[in-house]
Amino acid sequence: MALDNVGFIGLGLIGGSIAKKLKKNNPDIKIYASARRQETIDSAYSCGIIDNAVSCSLTDFSDCDYIFLCAPVIHNIEYLKQLRPVIKESCIITDVGSTKSEIHEEVIKLGLEKNFIGGHPMTGSEKTGIENADDYLLENAYYIITPTSQNTEEQITEFYSVVKSLGSIPMILDYKKHDYATASISHLPHMISYALTNLIKNIDDQDGTMKTIAAGGFRDMTRIAASSPVMWQNICQSNREQLLKLMDLYITEITNLKKSIENCDKNELIDYFQSAKDYRDSLFVPNKRSGTVCYEVFVDLVDEAGGIAIVASMLAFKGINIKNIGIINNREFEQGVLRIEFYSQDELDFAIKVLSEKNYKIYFR
Repeated sequence: MALDNVGFIGLGLIGGSIAKKLKKNNPDIKIYASARRQETIDSAYSCGIIDNAVSCSLTDFSDCDYIFLCAPVIHNIEYLKQLRPVIKESCIITDVGSTKSEIHEEVIKLGLEKNFIGGHPMTGSEKTGIENADDYLLENAYYIITPTSQNTEEQITEFYSVVKSLGSIPMILDYKKHDYATASISHLPHMISYALTNLIKNIDDQDGTMKTIAAGGFRDMTRIAASSPVMWQNICQSNREQLLKLMDLYITEITNLKKSIENCDKNELIDYFQSAKDYRDSLFVPNKRSGTVCYEVFVDLVDEAGGIAIVASMLAFKGINIKNIGIINNREFEQGVLRIEFYSQDELDFAIKVLSEKNYKIYFR
């Protein structure tokens, strides 16, 4: 199926970024959108992202090949009901929600399984709205695809290609497995972050001593508590069952840790912390089961203004493309270092040669 006409319902950061990338890839594609605010449509139209100057009604999406639902899950479910009698037979409706069970169950109720493929681009920003949409936002981000039982191989393959064209890394999962996985690695950490932040707020003194001396560990763990309260209230509702199971498991885990501390069991504590450290370190190591390969190097960085820029410019001058770069504080190397990730082994080898010639100290994991 040719991708000629695409609809967007909701055009915020994620929807706007997808639309922007699709338009960049194919300027001839027709993109139509509806949004709560006309200002959003005005902004997207003036930037050439969409082809309608006035917010579309749902009947305007009748000729769309794909329709992206980019509103909160509860609203997307309502849109499904309204789109059912509107869409053409070959249309694929997809969504970008971070929970999938609720919408998949509604799709089954409505008999729309042949016309729906769930999606979850695992990316974002603390910024919101179409004005912050970026055609690189999805670059190298996992994009989870959750097909239905009635999707054809052709439909799945085509949507897989659409996701790849956005610069994302497609991963196909059952929607229930998706919700358990995202509840584990995203939703539960947010709940822990919110709880820890409120704990410290409630026990801080009148002088704000704890806020004043808050250091890296606390800031790192509570950064995500600055996320949208409305969005997380919606996520708690839409993935309630999985999240409650995991919160019970977390309470058991921290209770067991508390017992080890109470018993002053040194060996048990060492084993516990070492196990966690080993798993955390493995997040940046190639995974044989997933087939993911990580071409990375760690470099000592002088604590001075422009240090990262100097390294990045040096590699860019040699035509070496950096996939990811950032400071990490890793006691394994006894000091803070710069982690640089590349797209291939050849680029990694060349970068090591370039940096070594400039006397940078290099570490490997």
